[in-house]
Formats: sequence, structure tokens, C-alpha cells
Amino acid sequence: MIEANRPSLHLRRSISTGIALLVMMFMAVGAGFAEDEVPLPKLPDGAGPMDKNAPKTFTVTESGLKFRVLRQGGSTKPVPQSRVEINYVGWLYNGRVFDSSYARGMPTVLSLAQVVKGWTEGMQKVGKGGMIELEIPGYLGYGLAGQPSGGIPPNATLHFIVELIDVME
Repeated sequence: MIEANRPSLHLRRSISTGIALLVMMFMAVGAGFAEDEVPLPKLPDGAGPMDKNAPKTFTVTESGLKFRVLRQGGSTKPVPQSRVEINYVGWLYNGRVFDSSYARGMPTVLSLAQVVKGWTEGMQKVGKGGMIELEIPGYLGYGLAGQPSGGIPPNATLHFIVELIDVME
């Protein structure tokens, strides 16, 4: 009677194989992968050029940050404690720009230790003089709180184009 309720050996092996395949798929995702092609962004007025061979796909990091380097920079890359001089534009999925140093007409200097986690992680992927596009999920951005003063709703995905002008420290 007890044996009749147990799954067959064939069924147990099929389930084990399926679980193993799922684990391998999730491991591949965690290792970073490229997504489908996405059109290159329209650059804001005042931005420098993209490389002619800029990627049409994003790379996804283990944390879930999506990025693509639009212009290769030099070998000097910032670290999490670096102060950087940048030009940038940030927008939401609906296309509304919520912040732009380009619109203000001057670069910004900031510490990567004092920005959202997605910025700190993403800016380490580009060298001085380069340009990067970031797609930051809500949990690496402003999270559940959002940033009401900036018009950023809770859990909003943030999009940025950033030119790394200088790494100061």
C-alpha cells in the first residue's frame, strides 16, 4: 500500500533532471548575460559621440543592474569610494527626464559612495572619458521609498546615460 503512493523511479529521475536544468539556467543568469537587442539611445544635446560599434544589447550583472558601454574610456576606472566628474541624464520608463546635468549646462562632481547602489556598481564598468548607459532596477535605486521630491515613484526603474569626464580620487 505504501509503495503504490510513491512516484515511479522514472518520474523521480525526470523531476531531478528538470530541477538540475533550472539550477543551471539560474546560474547562467547570475553570471551576467546579454539580452535582446535594444535600440541605441538618443543622446542629449551636449553629449559626446558613442562608439560606432556600441553594443545593441545590455549586459546584466548578478545584482540585476543592466548596462552597456556606449563609448570606451581609458584604463582608469572609478572604485566605490571615488569622486567623479560626470555629465548625465536620468529618465523613467515613461520617458520623463527627472535630472540632467546636460540641461543645467555643467558637469557634476559627486562621490560614488553617496549615490544609489546601481550607480556605484555601474560606474565601475566604464573608464575615464567613456560613456555608459545604465538601467537600474528599483531595489538598486530609490527602493520602496522612491524620491518624491524628484518625482521618482516607489520601486521605479531608473535609466541613465553617463559620461565619465574624470576620476578624481
